[in-house]
Amino acid sequence: MKDQRKTELKVGIVVVVAIILFIWILTWAKNFSLSVTEKSILVSFKNVSGLEVGDEVTINGVKKGFVDNFKIEDDNIIVKLALENDTPIKEDAVFRIAMLDLMGGKKVEIYPGISPQIIDYSKVQTGSFTADIATVMAMVGDVQDDINSSIKDMKITLTALNNYLTDKKLNQNIKSSVENLSEASRKLNSMMDENRENLKKLIGNSVELSEEAKILLNKNKDEIGNSFKEMKILLEKTNSLVTKANDFADEIKNKKNNIGKLLYDEELYTSLTKSIAQLNELTNLILEQLKGDGFKVDANVDLF
Repeated sequence: MKDQRKTELKVGIVVVVAIILFIWILTWAKNFSLSVTEKSILVSFKNVSGLEVGDEVTINGVKKGFVDNFKIEDDNIIVKLALENDTPIKEDAVFRIAMLDLMGGKKVEIYPGISPQIIDYSKVQTGSFTADIATVMAMVGDVQDDINSSIKDMKITLTALNNYLTDKKLNQNIKSSVENLSEASRKLNSMMDENRENLKKLIGNSVELSEEAKILLNKNKDEIGNSFKEMKILLEKTNSLVTKANDFADEIKNKKNNIGKLLYDEELYTSLTKSIAQLNELTNLILEQLKGDGFKVDANVDLF
């Protein structure tokens, strides 16, 4: 009877311990806690990419909570995060969905920020999604055709470049150009060596000439300045003379002086033309008389 009771007692203890272990493992796996979680934050994401309820929330890599719930609003997913009490989150905190491990698990990583102001837990925060391996592979699949096309174009370009570089005529031309360049450099070095003394003298003469020119300018600085002043005065007088000449020409053209009146007076021009014609007739008459019987003058002069 005692052995049966001992057996029942052992079985009961094992069952109680098993239940306690089961509850502890269940609460650890599902992020259940017997203590009350006082903090919760709502974060809006465009894409949660497989994030599930119960996934862990870490702050700078340390587990401090779990994903409590989801809610879809328009094009956004509102994720409710349950955090422990000792998790101070600042107003400049950053929320990101990241890959938990290589098996594809997800977590919410929080960078708490450095602002002195505590975050407003009543407002919906904005989070971002960090691309994981699956997302990257999907992106690669989207651009696979472009990659294949680029590789084909690169292959064609490399083939053409290889054919161009292996052209014997081109190689011979390049070789000849290099040899000519080397020969020209050798001749230039030789010429420099042969004329080194002459170059030194030329440079020395240039320096000496520059010094003499500097001395000459310093000695005649006042004279040069006066010459420029006189040249400026001469230019001003020339400009004044040209202006007066232009004004005089305008007065002639506008008949504001005697020369203009003589040159542009139509009546005077007509009288002169008529007088010249009459003088021409008189000259012709005199010439005809001189060729004939002589020059006859019939004048009746009554002096008294």
